[in-house]
Amino acid sequence: MVPSMSKERWSKNIEEDLILLIKDWLKQIGRTQSELCQTLNLPSARIPTLIESLKKDFNSGGIPKIANRLCEVEELWTNGGGGKTKKSFELNSSGQLDLLDEICEDLSKINFNK
Repeated sequence: MVPSMSKERWSKNIEEDLILLIKDWLKQIGRTQSELCQTLNLPSARIPTLIESLKKDFNSGGIPKIANRLCEVEELWTNGGGGKTKKSFELNSSGQLDLLDEICEDLSKINFNK
């Protein structure tokens, strides 16, 4: 009989740890968030989209499923797949514009005359 494994639930701590891990991992291997999202066939290169995808993996297989998926991506990149293409540039540009819009919106809410 196989002992039952306790199924960990998604939490804000897990989400924050994954974001830090992924950012550090991408930095170490010289890749971008945009490239990761493109390789995972995500519709956007933004963190919320990436996290939503990883959350689905987590709910169907926990941290091991996320780790396996990221290992598959790294293996693909190591073997020459998932290189920088025009599409990744377009996704990155779009993501940067979205980020710039968010920053401008946030700045408009700040009262600098305090």
